[in-house]
Amino acid sequence: MTPSVRATSLRLPVLLAGFILAATPGLAQAQAASSTGVRLFNTQCKTCHGDKSTPAGPTLTGVVGAPIAGRKDYAYSAGLKAKGGTWTDASLDAYLAKPMAFAPGTRMMVAVPDANSRAAIVAYIKTLK
Repeated sequence: MTPSVRATSLRLPVLLAGFILAATPGLAQAQAASSTGVRLFNTQCKTCHGDKSTPAGPTLTGVVGAPIAGRKDYAYSAGLKAKGGTWTDASLDAYLAKPMAFAPGTRMMVAVPDANSRAAIVAYIKTLK
């Protein structure tokens, strides 16, 4: 193989990767949000919301699309039980933004005021299956 053919053949995978990333504009943002979501979840949520429900909080595995206060392995507050509905991106965002406004009487006292941080956490929670 001549040097110019070798250089061209080595550039092809790089070019293809660039085209793929350009064709999927949300991919890089999704990957960045995912790593941010993991970091934020691990530092702000995991103490109370681990792999299994504890007295401190329910596990969030499979929570997206599930009924609010619907896990059988956790004793929810009356405020959260009275909320009704399902956990959606919007309801998780509202709860994380202002837990007491979302469900008065909830035991969750930690809020996530930054919208980008909430979006990253919700994106990560959606991966917990």
